[in-house]
Amino acid sequence: MTTRTTASPRLETLPEHTVEVVSDSGEGAQKCGQIFGSVSAKMGNGCWTVEIIPAEIQPPARTPGSASGVRIRIGSEPITNWGDEARLVVALNEQVLLARHRMDALAEDAVILIEDMWATHSDESIRAAWDAAMKEMSGRAYRFVRVPIEQQTLTLTDNPRHGKNMFILGLLAWIYDRDLARVRKQIAHEFRKKSAEVIERNVALMELGVSWAEANVPFRFAVPPPDEQPEMVVMNGNQAIALGAIAAGLELCAMYPITPATSVSHYLGEIFDSVGGIVHQAEDEIAAAGVAIGASYAGKVAFTVTSGPGLALKTEFIGLAVMAEIPLVIVDVQRGGPSTGMPTKVEQADLLAALYGQPGDAPKVVLAPSTMEECFHCMITARRIAEALRCVVVVLTDANLATGVTPFPRPALDARWHSRQPDQRPVTETERPYAWDERLGLSRRFIPGQRGGMHTLTGLAHDEASHVTYAADVNQRASTMRSRKLAVLQSTLLAPPIVGPAEGDLLLVGWGSTKGAIEEAAARARHEGLAVSSTHLSFLSPMQPGLKEIFKGFNQVMTVELNYSDRPGDPFITEENRRRGQLSLLLRAQTLVDIDCWTRVPGQPLRPGQILEEVRERLAKGDAR
Repeated sequence: MTTRTTASPRLETLPEHTVEVVSDSGEGAQKCGQIFGSVSAKMGNGCWTVEIIPAEIQPPARTPGSASGVRIRIGSEPITNWGDEARLVVALNEQVLLARHRMDALAEDAVILIEDMWATHSDESIRAAWDAAMKEMSGRAYRFVRVPIEQQTLTLTDNPRHGKNMFILGLLAWIYDRDLARVRKQIAHEFRKKSAEVIERNVALMELGVSWAEANVPFRFAVPPPDEQPEMVVMNGNQAIALGAIAAGLELCAMYPITPATSVSHYLGEIFDSVGGIVHQAEDEIAAAGVAIGASYAGKVAFTVTSGPGLALKTEFIGLAVMAEIPLVIVDVQRGGPSTGMPTKVEQADLLAALYGQPGDAPKVVLAPSTMEECFHCMITARRIAEALRCVVVVLTDANLATGVTPFPRPALDARWHSRQPDQRPVTETERPYAWDERLGLSRRFIPGQRGGMHTLTGLAHDEASHVTYAADVNQRASTMRSRKLAVLQSTLLAPPIVGPAEGDLLLVGWGSTKGAIEEAAARARHEGLAVSSTHLSFLSPMQPGLKEIFKGFNQVMTVELNYSDRPGDPFITEENRRRGQLSLLLRAQTLVDIDCWTRVPGQPLRPGQILEEVRERLAKGDAR
């Protein structure tokens, strides 16, 4: 154990810093990190957190596979991604630390505060495992500080597994000079459903960590927030989706629990009824889609939330909503796949499924927010489009956005975000439920019970009166009208902005949660003198206009994505058979530009340093594609 002398601790002022807390599953590392991140954001720091979640629900303790925790990156300016390597790590055992070491998640000279009980444990096999892990990590210049975490925690609780995380929170609060009043308040909020005794004990454990650090830790980090900034809110992407749904006037959320989407319903379950909303937990994913469609057909404003496997199960009902032109918003919080895949890991591989996952031609609008702030606002956009066009709107988020916490300016609420009451005036004899406007493809939405509006709802091919028909000319016209609505929407969209010069050697194109890492990598490249810019798409169906013209300004265009593509040069891979990234595939088809891709499926967010390395190599080779 490192013991400090009476001299004041070394204070280092930094523009940003990245810390990880990692433990066995069930020891509360994520709760600790999220409280620390929330407090930092509320103090005015830029912040981005990413949860480190094991693949199994209860993996064997003290194994690399049991690593569970959180990374928190804080800065004096806005933080848009989780960064590259952690500079400070708090580890509750050497095996979970070893897992992070093997993933190159830690800086070469990272400071590591580690539980010291394992080095002198009475079990010889545990001591041997400690020695082996330390030997494997000895090639790095890590600076270890041994901390008696469990020993200290036992002074206040009989169950250290339910207290170590708060002790660690105290260590971090002292090291980073966090406002202890805010820390206490955040602890009370996080444990608000527990007794006062539980809250008091957790506060005491946090304060014990502060006292121990003050007496023993020889360093501190200062990451000062900016002097002035707008009023901010702090939340994760799933909370932003839930609050955006309320702000949009959505009235019913129907879903079946699925990782990592479930916490949307958890959050709504606490507050939705206070604004007249309903959370319906269906018996399965299929029923959840059916309930949302039924509510929407009846005149309500409904949405359903799921992840990749659930999106697959909803396929037939989504086709029904497209054919019957029933407004529906679907939030797909993407995770690793296929099949049940990697439920706790991030991926953005549902794009093609969202676009083409139904039989026949089933045009849908697809949006992809790239930040927690966009998660909030995209729900308002999705609701308005779904109702205006009588169509299905899919919102593609992912696990990185779902659980990450970051601040953003408090939205100024606007009553116009809410939907208008459905038009329930009597239907005239000449009106039809699918009386498509020839130019716009739109038709009036009928509500059940509306005088004169009775008709049969069907998922079969139908004419303007909703009569089933297989006439060739009717089916051709109906398909044209359903598709035309997307063209109408596209005519209202703006071209995506370019970050950096409008001309250069390389343009990076992304979508979804990769935005921050891509833009940081491109900015670093420009700082090195490389002619690199980036652009990010928020509308994926219909595509935003002007892309072909944008691409003309660059010698190379490359998508950066969290989905799979074959690597050129791998065995049997040729230009003809190479499978490409999903956005790359779509852009090539839409623009006829030879767009390349750089994609990875590591189960974790992309790092800006990884992207920058690929940019350097690509431009050094001078490859045209």
